[in-house]
Amino acid sequence: MLKGKQKRQLRALAHHLNPIFQIGKSGITPEMVKGIADALEKRELIKVAVLQNCEEDKDELAEILSTRTQSYLVQIIGNTIVLYKQSSKEKYRKIELVK
Repeated sequence: MLKGKQKRQLRALAHHLNPIFQIGKSGITPEMVKGIADALEKRELIKVAVLQNCEEDKDELAEILSTRTQSYLVQIIGNTIVLYKQSSKEKYRKIELVK
């Protein structure tokens, strides 16, 4: 579980990122979950955009994504979901969380 200071740190780091995935009319697909999990492994911190034509609730989508990718939900701001997962490979670890 992330602490308040850690979430603040991750939100600040995510501010300048662009969303690299979009959830649209078809919702969350298994291929999308795999792609997001792979991106989290390499980047650790990503943004996912929820498009206007998506009929599902963005809060539910965020919970589903964080559960299926075993990542932390950092923030939902507008129609954007921010996810964090520490990389299992040492060479991809770029983010050092505050204690």
